[in-house]
Amino acid sequence: MAGTCVVGLQWGDEAKGKIVDLIGDEFDMVVRYNGGANAGHTVVVEGKTFKLSLLPTGVIRPSVTSVIGNGVVVYPPRFLEEVKTLLDGGVDISKRLVLSDHAHVIFPYHMEEERLAESGGEGKIGTTGRGIGPCYQDKVGRRFAIRVGELLRPDHLRERLRQVVPFKNRLMTAFADGAAGAKVFDATAIADEYLKYAERIRPYVTDTARLLHDSVKAGKRVLFEAAQGSLLDVDHGTYPFVTSSSSLPSGMWSGSGLPAKNVTRIIGVVKAYTTRVGRGPFPTELDDGMDGTGERIRKVGKEYGTVTGRPRRTGWFDAVAVRYTAALAGADEITLMLLDVLSGLPELKLCVGYDLDGERRTHFTSDAHDLERCKPVYETLPGWTEDITTCRTLADLPAAARRYVDRVSEMVGLPVSVVSVGPGREQTIRVR
Repeated sequence: MAGTCVVGLQWGDEAKGKIVDLIGDEFDMVVRYNGGANAGHTVVVEGKTFKLSLLPTGVIRPSVTSVIGNGVVVYPPRFLEEVKTLLDGGVDISKRLVLSDHAHVIFPYHMEEERLAESGGEGKIGTTGRGIGPCYQDKVGRRFAIRVGELLRPDHLRERLRQVVPFKNRLMTAFADGAAGAKVFDATAIADEYLKYAERIRPYVTDTARLLHDSVKAGKRVLFEAAQGSLLDVDHGTYPFVTSSSSLPSGMWSGSGLPAKNVTRIIGVVKAYTTRVGRGPFPTELDDGMDGTGERIRKVGKEYGTVTGRPRRTGWFDAVAVRYTAALAGADEITLMLLDVLSGLPELKLCVGYDLDGERRTHFTSDAHDLERCKPVYETLPGWTEDITTCRTLADLPAAARRYVDRVSEMVGLPVSVVSVGPGREQTIRVR
């Protein structure tokens, strides 16, 4: 079995969903192995736009079985909402979507816990507020976590919530320092609510690790879909301004139960520029005002969070950072997305190094303190004025756009296999 993994090599939002959708028909199964409903994917199919944050992008393909693996944390209302959106949009997912019984469940107290943690100035890291971090904390802490399979056993779930909720109420009251604004929760009410979700979720729940092993033995082709970007990886990203899971391909094994030896191709996805949501260092950020290049890229690229609607921070392409993540990911190739957004800019810049306290560096540091002090060293390339959204081959691109693609490839040290020149499936240049 030749498996493939699609992984973002920046701070997320690289348009991984389009790549998964483009190659999805080459596979029998698509597996989401990390993150929660904070990973927005937008896919445009025949004029219809589907915005997903929890379900794998591959669910759009009618011939593909989509798997939400054990490494994902699940908020049941969001799961059911996305299922309804697909059904209303004419996408039949019956018997094509499965959810791991080992995936952990997000409860309302997780969201409140995160709200309180983010309301203070000192510990704020700019999360999406979806309760994902606190849910992962409970998973690692073991004592207060609840998994999807436990939702299907009513008496057990009620007992577990009677154990967990009083502790969470004490914790949040302490968080809020006794303030009247701290929410408290009722174990019985939460159990009643979640048992209703459980009956609607039940048809999708299964042992996905066993399903994947059986499928591989049967010769099925599997595509792994990472959430977030590699620079947000909890171990190798710009800690602590990261997500709570392993967003590199290294998360595949633990997040799905399928050994990494089954994957023979890793596709790294990058934007033709860089964006970031939330707090944290961003060396190439274009903080040049409402009339500046950064704002122009934001507007043309529609750089607003799929999940939160927050405006994304924008900046030039950082080849130093992408070389680092490409090496960590073991990427075989890169796909260059949203190249059309750069059309009309008189000149473009690529970050080829950093200046740290007067010392020139060409390697990336994930230490947030050091990275905050790094000043980008740029190489300038000419821009182009032509509309490239109708280009379908590299030869169709203006010379300056082709040179930009080539230079990104050279700086990262990997071939470019796809160039995206628009959101539609057809607005794609397949190089390899």
